[in-house]
Amino acid sequence: MADKTKVTEQYYAPPPDLGGWESFRIFLWNSETGQFLGRTGSSWAKILLFYVIFYACLVGFFAGLLAVFYQTLDMKVPKWQLDSSIIGSNPGLGFRPMPETSNVESTLIYYRANDKGSVLKWAKVIDDFLHTYRRKGSGSGEVPGAENRVACSFNSGPLGDKQVCDVPVDDFSPCTPANQYNYEQGAPCVFLKLNKIFNWKPKLYNTTDDLPGNMPEDLKQHIKSTSGKNEANMVWVSCEGENPADVENIGPIQYIPRRGFPAYYYPFTNKDGYLSPLVAVLFEKPRTGVLINIECKAWAKNIFYDRYERRGSVHFELMVDRG
Repeated sequence: MADKTKVTEQYYAPPPDLGGWESFRIFLWNSETGQFLGRTGSSWAKILLFYVIFYACLVGFFAGLLAVFYQTLDMKVPKWQLDSSIIGSNPGLGFRPMPETSNVESTLIYYRANDKGSVLKWAKVIDDFLHTYRRKGSGSGEVPGAENRVACSFNSGPLGDKQVCDVPVDDFSPCTPANQYNYEQGAPCVFLKLNKIFNWKPKLYNTTDDLPGNMPEDLKQHIKSTSGKNEANMVWVSCEGENPADVENIGPIQYIPRRGFPAYYYPFTNKDGYLSPLVAVLFEKPRTGVLINIECKAWAKNIFYDRYERRGSVHFELMVDRG
């Protein structure tokens, strides 16, 4: 008679040896256990509920952080300004027209004065750049803030918190669209602008005192002729050939409408409709068929010049062909 108290020995039974397709079919749907992709319906519901709650909390956490962060920002006024900012307090110069964006490293303005298509190509680039300057009030579907622009002079600046000084680019004769910015005459116009830095105020060279030694002599004479007048309250501009050969080839230069940026355009405080002032540099008789390296500088007591880092200056090349 067998001993009923003895535990019956049990052996592990290996799972049936299924083929690859049969294993995959059972993984998709196991009719015996009611599992889909290895989980039952309740298991899938639990894990989906967990991830919904987890990501909802994660999104809520970051949304809360962003809400707190945006409370510390002003969309009009940067938190870090001047020397405390990455940009710093030393503005550089920009020029227009710039070459095509497909060659970002190029600073060459090259065209053939006798080729209408070549002239119109550069004229269109300048037209596109000056389009914002010619826009009027937003009531007619134009740029917002343009209605804030008012005519300014050395005796009358903008009034109130909204007004900004207009830049009358149509008065830049002969650097006008009707004249194709003088490119067809082989005497092209290049527009200069000072880069915007929030709340930057220029310290002016408006007297003959403390003029730097590296300032061009013709600019010194110009400042002396305006010393003591309101017209001397300018951020001055000068353009020269970079090398002795360039100095010989560049020819005479005109600055239109003035030789710099009037001080009443500063500081820039991000008002709607604000425009950076412009100077049109007219190269009257550049030597044709020759590449001319040109460097333009901005002059103020708090603009520091460094050719290699392009601080306070801009470099470009000009080449005019007659063929």
